[in-house]
Amino acid sequence: MVAFILVMIGISTSAILSQVLYVNLGAQVDEAASSIQPRTAFQSTAEQVLQSGFFDSGTLLVMNSRSGITGAVVGDTGARALTDDDLGRIADSLQAADPNAQTVELPNLGEYLVRSFPTPGSNSLFLVGLPLSQVTGTIGAILTTVALVTAGGLLLLAVVIAIVIRLGLRPLRAVAETATRVASLRMDQGDVSITERVPAEQVDAHTEIGQVGSALNTLLDRVDASLSARQRNEEMMRRFVADASHELRTPLASIRGFSELSLRAMRQAQDDESRQRIALAVETTEQSLERIQAQSLRMTTLVEDLLLLARLDEGQELVYGSVDLTRLAVEAVGDARPAGPDHSWTIDVPDTPVELAGDASRLHQVIANLLANARTHTPAGSVVAVSVAHEGSEAVLRVHDDGPGIDPSVASQLFERFARADRSRDRKTGGTGLGLSIAKAIVDAHHGTITVRSTPGDTTFEVRLPAKPADPA
Repeated sequence: MVAFILVMIGISTSAILSQVLYVNLGAQVDEAASSIQPRTAFQSTAEQVLQSGFFDSGTLLVMNSRSGITGAVVGDTGARALTDDDLGRIADSLQAADPNAQTVELPNLGEYLVRSFPTPGSNSLFLVGLPLSQVTGTIGAILTTVALVTAGGLLLLAVVIAIVIRLGLRPLRAVAETATRVASLRMDQGDVSITERVPAEQVDAHTEIGQVGSALNTLLDRVDASLSARQRNEEMMRRFVADASHELRTPLASIRGFSELSLRAMRQAQDDESRQRIALAVETTEQSLERIQAQSLRMTTLVEDLLLLARLDEGQELVYGSVDLTRLAVEAVGDARPAGPDHSWTIDVPDTPVELAGDASRLHQVIANLLANARTHTPAGSVVAVSVAHEGSEAVLRVHDDGPGIDPSVASQLFERFARADRSRDRKTGGTGLGLSIAKAIVDAHHGTITVRSTPGDTTFEVRLPAKPADPA
């Protein structure tokens, strides 16, 4: 396209300049004719006319005088007469040429611009012409110059465009190299981290190619975050399986031990029919069955908690209705007092009910879990305070205790499944580690939040749930 434009500019320039040169040459012919015209009355031949004055080299004159038709041309050494053969060929060329044309190819002389003028005092005409060689030479030089300049310009333009393209595609090569390095990474297993990024100097939000690099970096950031999340989920799943296996193994071992003890006592009673042995076997069997029942209930509770978490993850298990959070808090504290008689329980609720849309039984479970957590992890004599408030568009429940606080090393994992502030497996202190994770799952299902702030002597769990708007007064 650029070459075509340059060629068209060259052709247009040449055409315009050619017209200018033709006009100038015509003016020179007119000027020569004006100088020749008065001399034709005093000179008898064309040669004498051209010798009588100064005329440019190549000036042609053909005239009809008293001596007949004569012609002459100015050469390097002066004017010379044309032969009869030359005049005949010139006449033939003039007759063959277009009558409206001003240029004619003259034998032995080349292409000429000729014009006819009247002879003073006579009805005859004389012809004056100048060669077109200078015009054609000038136009040829111009076309040659335009062609050379165009070729040089195109070559220079090609070099500049190649450099610009290479510089412009450098960020794209960086993108390709980064993508190639990322493609060579193993991502199917283990802890995978994508550290490869497009260099910052190759990322420019103001250019399309720079935006590609920025988009790739953003994609790699998200993929890296997803891989890290996947790794965390895998680790949590392995820990979950290990914890669940441990929690189930303990009651299963107890059930197996007590069942073996019962069977051994019954076999001994069969071997020894004394009343004392039979009574001892019955007592041992009864105690074992009680322990088996307790461990079965423990396994049932664990499995039910796991099933509840799975259903909450799937968005199931909630039955919505109008819930009075104030009443739930009062009932939960009333249930907690007999379970923790060595603790001091207080409650602060507003005079008007704090209502919200939710599942009453599940929200009661949240409060019960928080109170059980406070009772389990605080020493005897601790004060557990429960408060309910309506703050803006939210219903807020707070459970505060003045116990020793939460270990900062486990605070960030407190709501994960099988997480424990006490790492022991003691039933009295450790628990299964599902209480707070269930509470969080229920709160999340109600589109609320649950947080904890803890320092020694000051621990507060806060639950915020969307509340129903208050009735206008």
